[in-house]
This record gives sequence, structure tokens and C-alpha cells, in this order.
Amino acid sequence: MTKLLFVRHGKTEWNLEGRYQGSQGDSPLLPASYDEIHQLAAALQDIHFKHIYASPLKRARDTAMTLKQDLTQPELPITILSRLREFNLGKMEGMKFTAVEAQYPAEFDAFRNHPDQYDPTAINGESFQQLVKRMTPAIKQIVAANPRRDDNVLIVSHGAALNALVNTLLGASLATLRDRGGLSNTSTTILETKDRGKSFKLLLWNDTSYLSRHPDPTDTI
Repeated sequence: MTKLLFVRHGKTEWNLEGRYQGSQGDSPLLPASYDEIHQLAAALQDIHFKHIYASPLKRARDTAMTLKQDLTQPELPITILSRLREFNLGKMEGMKFTAVEAQYPAEFDAFRNHPDQYDPTAINGESFQQLVKRMTPAIKQIVAANPRRDDNVLIVSHGAALNALVNTLLGASLATLRDRGGLSNTSTTILETKDRGKSFKLLLWNDTSYLSRHPDPTDTI
């Protein structure tokens, strides 16, 4: 049985400003975000991890490295996997949500609410189908490398990407990928597989109970 603990990176400047931040945009973590990553690490101290995997984008790498430094497992390896990066949001990247809603209303609504209707052609972005096809092999790779009953792994990635990936692993259709709601900064979502990645069970969704503050709307996507 492998347990996968999916962590969304800490909050960034663009998250606070309500800007789209995909695979091309990468604003820094807020200073306060490091405190929240320390809080997450404290909540994870009793779990023995086999490995940390992270997106190559700096906001995710910084989150992963801070967790690694805090966890009292000196030999804990960390691997950067390019497949774990965020959606390519094309022309929407760096734009405020309000500006995207005004300039690309169909794409804005579909990306948030109707993944099956999302067509990123006009913005030169990545579709949900393309993202899932890109990310799923990374999960297969991770599970294959950590197949034992007590193998726990941390996967540090991004809100929109993880939302689509995790719900797909749980069997959601394209139309229902957003039905569980969004993922907050520095949140933890846990899946387990007992059949080496053929099926997954949801143990925890978007947990932020260890944080000293309640997430606000700018935390969740």
C-alpha cells in the first residue's frame, strides 16, 4: 500500500493579488508562507517518508525544500519531476482573474467550472486532457518506485494541476473534475493505493487544519 500526500505549494505574491500563475509564471512565496510550511512540516513529523517529489517551478521547489529541511529525516531524498508542473495557461498567465474574466469570459468560466468545455486554443494554453496525460505517468512512476505497504511519499505541486490529477485518479469524469471544490495553498490531500496504482482511495481532501489561520478566497483555486 502506497500513500501519496499531495501538497499544494505555499502562497505566493500572485496568489495574493489574484493573478493566474501557471507553468510560465512563478512569483515568489510570501514571507508568511514559510511559517505555514513550517506548520505543515510539524503536522507531518510523525510520518516516515520514503521520498519527496516536486514540480520544477520555484514556488513548489521552495516549498518542498523547506519541508525537507524541517522533517527530521536526514536521508530523505527529493526528486524534481517536470511532469508535476502547473497548467500552461498561455496568455492568461500573470493576468488578474478579473481581467481574464473580462477578456476571455468563456475560457475563464470553463477553466473554473466546466473542464469538459474548456478550450485553451485562444489563449495558447494546455487543456485538461493534455495535463492529465502529462501528469499521470509521473504518478505511475512514483507508485512503481514506492510499492511497499509502509511507503509514504510527499508530492509538492500546484492547485489547478493537482485538482485535475487527483480527481482523475479517483475516477472523476472530465465534467466532474471540479465537483470537490478547490485546493488551498499549503494544503494536504491524501490518496492510497493497494494495487500498485490501478485504483486509488481518497483519505483526506484539502486539509489545512494545521495552519494557524483560516484560508481566505485568495488561497484556493
